[in-house]
Amino acid sequence: MPSPAREESKGESGQAEDGAADSDDRERGTAARLVCALEMEMTNCSLRGNSKVDCVTCDGLINRNGGDSAEVSVPLSLPGKRTAPMEGDNLYRLRDRKFLLEDKKRLCALALGTAVLGILLMIIHAELCPFIYKPGSNIALIINCSISLSTGCLLVFIIAFHYKDIRLFIIDHNQVDWRIAMTSHRVLVITLELLVCVIHPVGTYWDVGLHVNSSSSAPLCVSDHHGEALMDMELLLSVLMFLRLYLVHRTILLHSKVLLSASYRSIGSLNNINFTFRFVLKVLMNKYPGRTLLVFILFFWLTASWMLTLCERKTQESTGHMDTALWLIAITFLTVGYGDVSPNTSCGKAVCLFTGVMGVACTAMLVAVVTKTLALNKGEKHVHFFMLDIQISKRIRHAAANVLRECWLLHRTNLTKGNRGEHRRHQRCLLEAIRVFRHLRLKQRKLRDYVSEMVDLPKMQMIMCDLSANWNNSYRELEQRILSMEQKLDELSRCFQQTSELLSQVLRHRNPEIRLTTLTAPI
Repeated sequence: MPSPAREESKGESGQAEDGAADSDDRERGTAARLVCALEMEMTNCSLRGNSKVDCVTCDGLINRNGGDSAEVSVPLSLPGKRTAPMEGDNLYRLRDRKFLLEDKKRLCALALGTAVLGILLMIIHAELCPFIYKPGSNIALIINCSISLSTGCLLVFIIAFHYKDIRLFIIDHNQVDWRIAMTSHRVLVITLELLVCVIHPVGTYWDVGLHVNSSSSAPLCVSDHHGEALMDMELLLSVLMFLRLYLVHRTILLHSKVLLSASYRSIGSLNNINFTFRFVLKVLMNKYPGRTLLVFILFFWLTASWMLTLCERKTQESTGHMDTALWLIAITFLTVGYGDVSPNTSCGKAVCLFTGVMGVACTAMLVAVVTKTLALNKGEKHVHFFMLDIQISKRIRHAAANVLRECWLLHRTNLTKGNRGEHRRHQRCLLEAIRVFRHLRLKQRKLRDYVSEMVDLPKMQMIMCDLSANWNNSYRELEQRILSMEQKLDELSRCFQQTSELLSQVLRHRNPEIRLTTLTAPI
């Protein structure tokens, strides 16, 4: 038999263990809430970009500097407790993720700027070379070296961007080995991007040191003695440099407010929405449809016109001039095609074919935008159909009155036995009034059927809320009635019990023999 002292000691030790467990649970909950708050704060800071995380100290403090304000240190763990490794890793991952996103945005903007700079230098080189300076000159060599230098910088930016992307993938998926992120699709994308960005004209390097005839009439910055093959290759490389503009969609995606907004990302993650360029383009087309189409059409018009002049320049035809190329691209884009001007080279025909395809696509989008602009919204539709219904109802009443009038005139003609011509005239007027009345009734029925097909979700929701409220009120009234019935039944049962007791007492006082028999009956 255990002693009372031992039982008391066991009880005290059990209470101490329970208290320690409760305190540990409270501390873990407090630490988890603190870490969650820090994660939210760091996410908001990464979105705003105003505050900057300086360092994470060894004792688990995060120091934030906000300009001239004093440093604010937030402990990652409670005093006397060591932070769990997972919590510290999460904070480091959030900080690294913020820095990587900023680096990706910066590298993408630099890559697009370098690509546009290379394209502009190529255009200047192609426009000035045959007329201002000759192939193989020092100016041509400097411009071509600048194009090559911009191409090298662009390749460096592309490699650095994908390096940051791989690190971000590793942080998001909590992986250690970078080779896990190198899938076949990613390797293919990186290879294609590098191949597209490395394309640039290199014909000027072959002309260095050669004595070029000053009367050379080559349309490109390549001397005539290299032959037709080099000119075609230089032309193809110059046109393919425009493929670098694929970086525009990546820049728009990374710098869009949709991707930077925490509310967009939270709601999108709850609804399994991927924030790709397609989603951002849909948002822009819904928010700024006219501006988006206008900017794209103007940019495409100018770019395709210059590409056509570059392709047709060696034919020495009118299509090699910018004004004629602008006219040809415009009528091809609008799918008119007067036939007064046509391309002569295969490159020019390909440019015109691509322009026609893009014109059909842009025309379809323009029709959709105009249709959406001219369409009535929900409130305007309700007002319009309501007024149409009122007007048709008035016309139906007038048509019914005409039918009654013609019936009375026909009846009066029958009574007076007038001439048959007047009788036939009233019959025709009656049939016409009946036809108009039936036509208006059919028109009103079609209008109401169309209005009934327009499902008004807010109105339906209000109706359902009213029905739900009515059902709740009815249910409460029914409950109250049931409770009142139960109370009345209890009162009736008490009344019946009291009545039975009174009856038994009266019977006992009036007939004592019955009371005696009831007392002696069990014996």
